[in-house]
Amino acid sequence: MLTVSNLSVSRGAEDLLAQVTFSVAAGDRAALIGANGSGKSTLLEAIQGRHPVRSGSVSWTPAGLTAGYLDQSGRSAGGGSVGEFLGAAASLERQVERAAAQLAAAPDDEAAAAAYGAALERLTAAAEPWPPKALRPWGLAGLTPETPLAHLSGGQRLKLGLCRALAAGPDFLILDEPTNHLDGPALQLLEETLLAFAGGVLFVSHDRAFLDRVATEILAVDPRRRTVTRYPGNYSAYAGQLAAELTRQRSRYQHEQALVRKMRQDIARTKEQALSVERRTTPRHPNVRRLAKKVARKARARETKLQRFEAAPDRAARPTASWRLKVEFGGAAASDRVLGLADAGIGYRGAPLLEAVNVDLGGRERVALVGANGSGKTTLLRTLAGHLALLGGSLRRAPAAVVGYLAQEQELLDPQATALAAIHAAGAGAETEARSFLHLFLFTGDDSLRPVADLSYGERARLALALLVARGATVLLLDEPLNHLDIDSRERFETALDQFAGAVVVVSHDLYFVERYAATRWEIQEHGPGRRRLVVERAAGA
Repeated sequence: MLTVSNLSVSRGAEDLLAQVTFSVAAGDRAALIGANGSGKSTLLEAIQGRHPVRSGSVSWTPAGLTAGYLDQSGRSAGGGSVGEFLGAAASLERQVERAAAQLAAAPDDEAAAAAYGAALERLTAAAEPWPPKALRPWGLAGLTPETPLAHLSGGQRLKLGLCRALAAGPDFLILDEPTNHLDGPALQLLEETLLAFAGGVLFVSHDRAFLDRVATEILAVDPRRRTVTRYPGNYSAYAGQLAAELTRQRSRYQHEQALVRKMRQDIARTKEQALSVERRTTPRHPNVRRLAKKVARKARARETKLQRFEAAPDRAARPTASWRLKVEFGGAAASDRVLGLADAGIGYRGAPLLEAVNVDLGGRERVALVGANGSGKTTLLRTLAGHLALLGGSLRRAPAAVVGYLAQEQELLDPQATALAAIHAAGAGAETEARSFLHLFLFTGDDSLRPVADLSYGERARLALALLVARGATVLLLDEPLNHLDIDSRERFETALDQFAGAVVVVSHDLYFVERYAATRWEIQEHGPGRRRLVVERAAGA
């Protein structure tokens, strides 16, 4: 269905990917993985004609197939309201017109007749009474056409984007990090939807469990060679193949290094032999000296052979560990209770979400804040961080507590500022110290001089983490911190949290991470029509 041939793309003056070649057939679910900023999202945009290419081609079979797209930020939902987002009738009408034209050209073609019938059915469904059927499975039936998209949670906006990508009945799906923000039921529905989808799927994800359950092949971006390599199977199969490749590479490299040492030793012995003969003889021994010169020529020939061997393009590269994100959070606040809410009302004027909330956060406590998309998790975190006023009650904070807040949408980052300016303003020292500090978070060369708006979402996530560390937070309020981070960075971040001595409240839909990390759960539950409550559960001994 999709064929990418020798595609090369760049971002500004920077070459991102070169000579990328792969194909995705009907029934394939190809996962594009790689480090943050390696060009995955740019490649998806280039495939759709949304980003210019330097060379190569993209072809679709059949030529008129339709592709549904979800971008990484969820902005593909578009429009100012839910109703405007779902106003896809014009697009559906064009699909019906195109299908009718194809049927008119080939009236006996059963496939053309079926395509026309399906397009007509989608157009009819788009005119159904509110709410559309497409919203119900995703838990969005309670939205009204007038609901502003800005009032939706990240998970709700992502679900809406998925609805739009699926609603037109596309032949192919291109999804950029579709699991970000999704709660458990929505994640399961997404898996079931993709597993049942008959067309091809090309998607980006850093969720290891999701990759294992959904992917039929892995397209891995190699940042050193700036190309893409295909591996059949899911993520676990890819990891196994990668480990085996690394073992073979290490074995071949060691063998070649041993061969090089042997050749150098042989050259050195041959040279020494020729020199020794010359030192022990005089011009009165011409035959012996002629033999010595012959031996010296042999040594030079072997040197030339060694130089060719060392310069050969198919030589095994030295196995090196990838450069990994380094995160070291500060110490604990000097208090047993660092944050607390007493009889607090949480939400917005005219739209309260939680009432009579009473919680205390211990100085070293690990809390997982869980609940369905749109239940108020982000609103509660923003209130604890002091970014949103209480509707009632009180917020207590220990005098020594330094609260660090990681926003889900990265909206606290100034899009016009550079990473270097942001870190410098956070107190990371002079420019040299700030650059060295950013180096720990994988910002190299001129990366730190690029505006935040030009960074990938993964790079912005790393910058947000760097700011938390630079500010010396002793209490961390983290809203979906794993979103956008590549797999290696996720593992390093999880390790850093394990070592952090302060208090943490984290929102995450990664069940493996939540169950392994948090001893306390704050769960927002439905409590009657239009009402919610916060339930606190602590593990034994917590």
